Amino acid sequence: MFEQAAKRLNRYWRVAATGLSFAVFGLGGLALRLVVFPLLDLAVRDRERRVLLARRVIRLAFRGFVEMMRALGVIRYEITGLERLDRKGLLILANHPTLIDTVLLMAFVRHADCIVKNALWRNPFTRGPIRAAGYISNEQGPDLIDDCIASIRGGGNLIIFPEGTRTPADGNMAFKRGAANVAVRGDCPITPVHIRCTPGTLGKGEKWWDVPETAAHFRIQIGQDIQVGHAIGADVPACADNPTLAARQLTTYLQQYFMKES
Repeated sequence: MFEQAAKRLNRYWRVAATGLSFAVFGLGGLALRLVVFPLLDLAVRDRERRVLLARRVIRLAFRGFVEMMRALGVIRYEITGLERLDRKGLLILANHPTLIDTVLLMAFVRHADCIVKNALWRNPFTRGPIRAAGYISNEQGPDLIDDCIASIRGGGNLIIFPEGTRTPADGNMAFKRGAANVAVRGDCPITPVHIRCTPGTLGKGEKWWDVPETAAHFRIQIGQDIQVGHAIGADVPACADNPTLAARQLTTYLQQYFMKES
């Protein structure tokens, strides 16, 4: 009986701690927008340097947020292969099981860039940091692929979730072709990241207060780079003749690769 009571108390605590974490996240985003980044605009006139500093601020803020969640007992995490992210000009592709995958990755990736939903550009809690950091909007139409390639060639580490949304509860992944188009057209090796969360939490369709019986344990594994030519069995120059077909083949390969590893 005492053990069951302790489990219930622990779960109630984690519900409260999760709510607190989301509140802190929202208020932190608002503080960055209203205080930190306006001061950064005044202090740093060079736009490129200002963007780099903004991204560093966001990385440190996300790292602090992740460590706060860990200290509160909401999550645990372990990362393998982190040294592979200590480079510039990476195309990082990851699966997307939970709501906080972006935060977890950006907390550990230096020079991180990402594609952001247009709705977040209008959100009062997130639009300030997003604009200050120069992230890429998914509403940029035909220029989106070129902007992604330019970011990577400029030394940014571009994070993309090829599913475009969180993985469904049944675990079946459906990759979109955007990430593969970036890899094919930009001749960019792919740095794969596998995210596993047990027990599952903050998945697609789940409410934030529906916490699991025990703290969620995130295992993040950074794999060896995937070369486009090796993945589709063709030289990259040959891909230029039919990049649409190459992107389709690469998307199929990546979907099978991530499904196998999950």
